[in-house]
Amino acid sequence: MTRKRSVPTRWRVFSVLFLLSFLSYLMRQNIHVAGEFMMPELGISELEMGWIYAAFIWGYALCQLPGGVLGKLLGPRVALTGAGLIWVLTTALTGWLPGQVFSSGLGIIASLMVVRFMVGVAHAPIYPIQAAVVERWFPVGHWALPNAVGSTGLTLGAALAQPLVAFVMVYWGWRTSFYVFIPLGLALFWLWWWYATDDPADHPGMSSGELAEIQAGRDALTPQIGFSAWKQLIRNRNTLLLTAAYFAENCIFYLFFTWFFHYLVSELGFSILETGFLASLPWLCGAVMASVGGYTCDTLCARLGPRLGCRIPAITGLIAAGIFLYLGLYSSSPYVAVALLSLCFASTQLTEGAYWSAQTYVAGPYTAPACGVMNTGGNLAGIVVAPLMPFLADHIGWVAALSSGTVMAFVGATLWLFIRPDEPFQPRPE
Repeated sequence: MTRKRSVPTRWRVFSVLFLLSFLSYLMRQNIHVAGEFMMPELGISELEMGWIYAAFIWGYALCQLPGGVLGKLLGPRVALTGAGLIWVLTTALTGWLPGQVFSSGLGIIASLMVVRFMVGVAHAPIYPIQAAVVERWFPVGHWALPNAVGSTGLTLGAALAQPLVAFVMVYWGWRTSFYVFIPLGLALFWLWWWYATDDPADHPGMSSGELAEIQAGRDALTPQIGFSAWKQLIRNRNTLLLTAAYFAENCIFYLFFTWFFHYLVSELGFSILETGFLASLPWLCGAVMASVGGYTCDTLCARLGPRLGCRIPAITGLIAAGIFLYLGLYSSSPYVAVALLSLCFASTQLTEGAYWSAQTYVAGPYTAPACGVMNTGGNLAGIVVAPLMPFLADHIGWVAALSSGTVMAFVGATLWLFIRPDEPFQPRPE
């Protein structure tokens, strides 16, 4: 008689993806803290640093769709392990190349832009592949919560990066902050390679009862007609609307990802170490609200259907984010400002499960390339925000520049009125 496992196999496999999501933001967020020491030491201006930040986002955005296609072709196990080895290498190069291998101003900036572009390329496949794993390993209609838990992992990684990198940077230098996570990265990618399988049926821990639960109800989803159907998917109306709406939401996300630490130091006057802890608050709040939003989305989808079930948390979160952002930026108290801005970021994370679940409802077995398209739109926002904010700040000030995110939040909420997750993509045989 086989003893029933208390934790389903799908959640045990996904727990490794959760750790990789945590690691991803731990290893990509460190430069936004280390940048406060890198800029004066290496002679880099705020505007030049904006272009370095944007180089990562260029690589990340341009390779979302190729990363999703790669995950579809090679399978999640091989594709993500290969990408992870490049994560580790390029993170190490970020600390080693500028000022040591390249010492001139142009050489430092060029080397950082190239290596950060490659960091973006390496990190690009993780969330399209994660969404594909969720679609394949979780029962129909139970996709928002695991995707949102993945967002909780990334926000916890970013939250830990703020104080940890600040501490390491102050006592051991900014270069060390890029080397310290390398052993953890190697260990976690070995764990993924050892434990994961591409198909739930191939996993030795999968029971027949859990497998039947996962496979139930899939006849109503998008049919699997062949790999080439993803080319039709990128022209799908709902996929394009989700991509545009995700661009709007990520305009706010990237305000925090790229310039929030700098804003607390330069505009609100906090010290580096104090900022390390304060800058983690939005990410900690976001970690909680991401899982709350995913659970809420799955619950509403079960009761109201995917159209309203995804739409309600998405619109609620975006409207709240726009309001809290405006109030936080114009607050007279620095600490009240941090609290309100933390609520703003938490509100954006409330929407994450809805975005990824809606795209999964639409795309079915083509979730990886479809989410690659959606996440391309989301990360094009970062390409705009990273260099645009310091440019606008030079002309109208940081507060006015950052408050542009409020407009984008309301645009995203409006777009959700036209998104129909209850209309699965129907590919045409070629």
